[in-house]
Amino acid sequence: MKTALRLYQVMSWIVGIALLVLTYATIRDLVQHQSAMAKVVAPLHGWLYIIYLGTVVYVYLKFKPSLGRIFIMVISGFVPFLAFFTEHFTVKRLTTQMKDQEAAST
Repeated sequence: MKTALRLYQVMSWIVGIALLVLTYATIRDLVQHQSAMAKVVAPLHGWLYIIYLGTVVYVYLKFKPSLGRIFIMVISGFVPFLAFFTEHFTVKRLTTQMKDQEAAST
């Protein structure tokens, strides 16, 4: 369970940062009437997002969070800055859930 959370944390930060870079690149390219930077960053973010979705599925299989939480985790890869907040609150909640389950099993 800890592995699932750690992978989710890492990929959430990577995708969040990649999304911020993509947002910057898109705005920069629009202002300068180019498409060079966004053409490089967009596919990179896309591939990272697919890996991120794999970690979301892994977290779902291990913790069975609500569908609302899963939905927020999925859209976090599309909304700048949301990935960082979602990661923080999701890990906090699932860590508490994991500790409760460990305490109940002993």
